[in-house]
Amino acid sequence: MTLLSTRARAVRASAIRDLLTLTARPDVLSLAGGLPAADLMPRERIAAATARALTDPAHLQYSPTTGTDALRAVLAAHESERLGRPVPADRTVVTTGSQQALDLLARTLLDPGDPVVVEDPGYVGALQVLQAAGAELHPVPLDEDGMCVDVLADRLAAGLRPRLVHTVSSFHNPRGVTLAPERRRVLAGLADRYGFLVVEDDPYGLLAFDGRPPRPVAAHGERVVRLGSTSKVLAPALRVGWLTGPAEVCAGVERLKQLTDLCTSSLTQAITAELLADTAWFARHVARVRTATAERAAAFTAAVAELLPGVESTSPTGGMFCWLTFPDGTDTAELLPRALTAGVGYVPGAAFAVREDVSAGGHAAEARCCFATYPPGTVREAVRRLASVVPVAAT
Repeated sequence: MTLLSTRARAVRASAIRDLLTLTARPDVLSLAGGLPAADLMPRERIAAATARALTDPAHLQYSPTTGTDALRAVLAAHESERLGRPVPADRTVVTTGSQQALDLLARTLLDPGDPVVVEDPGYVGALQVLQAAGAELHPVPLDEDGMCVDVLADRLAAGLRPRLVHTVSSFHNPRGVTLAPERRRVLAGLADRYGFLVVEDDPYGLLAFDGRPPRPVAAHGERVVRLGSTSKVLAPALRVGWLTGPAEVCAGVERLKQLTDLCTSSLTQAITAELLADTAWFARHVARVRTATAERAAAFTAAVAELLPGVESTSPTGGMFCWLTFPDGTDTAELLPRALTAGVGYVPGAAFAVREDVSAGGHAAEARCCFATYPPGTVREAVRRLASVVPVAAT
């Protein structure tokens, strides 16, 4: 007799988290985890903010479940600027990373069997959360302009009535594509027409290589819950995320968060509030990260074109990921052990398939690679190692 609940048994394993153990070996260059570059994290600035935060005893104490007033005000201002309209601080909830925000949101809004639309391939963290909530997942494909909202519109017209539609709208994880402006307007309009909520997962939006973050879906309608994070632009270890959305949703999330961790770290909230409030410094820091990450993306795609000429790669305009497609049908899960032996890791495309029971297809001939972790020379070396084990037919 199992000791685990039905919900715990239903949660799919994360191939990415499992791979982190293997790719942590010093001899492996990992393109697998979505790890921001450690050399671009503002360690000295974080250290100075930490020292200042520690002078106030309140920053070592419990804080309100929804977050400190100081951080919520800063986040509300940040979101207001992104959306082009006011976002009240009382409709902002601070979470321990945006993954917690997603989990709390699913538990707040979903009952077992509720239909939820997800992108395919989809963000693994979202798939895990939604499956644990007992949602009935309805995959919608992606193309070079993001979610195919025309496909969604057809399914809605045919009778599909989702509770939620989840999208990583900007610089998609895993495919790296971005939802086109007109599709964002259409998606917000569909939410208004059919009464569902859009969950706009946006950890990468500020990492637009041209310095112009895409205008969020939430700028086009009120039925959108936005998720944000400092992990990709400051440091994952701060574990500061947030959500903004309708007042009723925020109140429900607050109640469930009380059951989870009572509050996010007061100390890291104080550090984050100082860094984000220093808007001039933060703008310079993000610009530096964008420039460096764009160079790494260019190094990756150039290396793929030269060393893996038979392999197709997306052309990222921001974010952290490239999506590789092997036209000859190379099974990237079967290839992975040889790649690890050669000293390089990636995530097989099948890890992002919505349906785990797909025996054929299911992104088996595709792979996600993160180009952001290493400088350009190391990125090229990682691709060279991968090319050394790719079957001749694929090149």
